[in-house]
Amino acid sequence: MSELPPETPHTPEPADNASPRAQRADFARPRTLMAQQREKLSTNKTRRAVPDSANLARRRALLRRAKWALPAAALLLLASIIAWPEVEQRLSANKTVLRELANIRIESGNLLGATYRGVDEQQRPFMITADSAHQINDNRMDLTKPVADILPQSGGWMLARSAKGVYMQHAHLLDLTGDVTLYRSDGLMMHTPMVDIDVRRGIAASDAWVHIEGPFGQLDAQGFLLSQHDGIAQFRGPGRLILNDDRHSTPDQSKKAS
Repeated sequence: MSELPPETPHTPEPADNASPRAQRADFARPRTLMAQQREKLSTNKTRRAVPDSANLARRRALLRRAKWALPAAALLLLASIIAWPEVEQRLSANKTVLRELANIRIESGNLLGATYRGVDEQQRPFMITADSAHQINDNRMDLTKPVADILPQSGGWMLARSAKGVYMQHAHLLDLTGDVTLYRSDGLMMHTPMVDIDVRRGIAASDAWVHIEGPFGQLDAQGFLLSQHDGIAQFRGPGRLILNDDRHSTPDQSKKAS
């Protein structure tokens, strides 16, 4: 038998369209470059210097100041939080006064849009407004179309308006004249040509005729006295009282008020 020639290994030829294998550039750095980079990293390491006595003294002083400054700042912040409501209330009151002053105009010695506020003997607020006010002296002020708003101690309110009025500031007396009308929160309405009101004591009185209407009926009298704080109402006769239940009765059956 004849011998066969030895087989040679077959290596496939690369295809024409096959791309070469990608190689990372950082793996191909030369050894000298790598040595230089390691040397730079080793020399750039910063070492913390040991503080000297001057630095230690300065740090101790800073700590001592911080021990006093931080509690003081906390106390200041707490005091501001406590005092802020009072400050805000005063600022709001000042803003209210400024708004009222902005609405006030002075023309020919008259004060237009006048407003007076105060408290009575029971520390309840009252307010007097007028279309215009003329200062006669340091006590008397003549008012045009005044309106008085009074809050009695028993609750509710009373409002009085008229064509003219005189306000005595020292005595807190308000004299209303000309088509005077008084309203109360309980539904009482009074008409009279004049009335004197002590706004500090909450008393309204008049010696002129008065016509009153309310939930009870109607009342005509020759004078009256109202004490808002005491809840007293007195009327001077001769007068006439018509109750709501007696509206359909004859005039002879109407009651007479003395």
